[in-house]
Amino acid sequence: MSSRAEQLEPAVEQARQRSEDALAQLATQQQVLARAEHQLGELQRYRLEYAAAADGAQSVTALLNRQQFVERIDQAIVQQQAELARQHRQLTQLREHWRRAHARESALGSVVAQHREEERRAADRHEQAELDERMQYRRLR
Repeated sequence: MSSRAEQLEPAVEQARQRSEDALAQLATQQQVLARAEHQLGELQRYRLEYAAAADGAQSVTALLNRQQFVERIDQAIVQQQAELARQHRQLTQLREHWRRAHARESALGSVVAQHREEERRAADRHEQAELDERMQYRRLR
């Protein structure tokens, strides 16, 4: 007959795997977020450089083209900011998912540890009872 702790081991292993998977997803999302932040910084830096590089003697057409291009960069910045916000929300959701998975893993681990401790104490009591019985038997001889 298997012990209660042994019966719970598959659940503990499954919880451990889910926690590890959630942690891997969290790490991946942190990398995605870092790339999105970097890309936003690059867009902002490029916009500043492009706007600062305006020549004083330009035709009206060149000025309009430059203005349209700056507007497209501004749109890209707005889109990237929205993407960054979406990535932050995703990171928050994945962090919460990992936190729940980790809490479940810890709880199951604690339950198994309690069962193992109870089983150890029961085995100790059983062994002590056997020793007491043997000692009692020896005294009677």
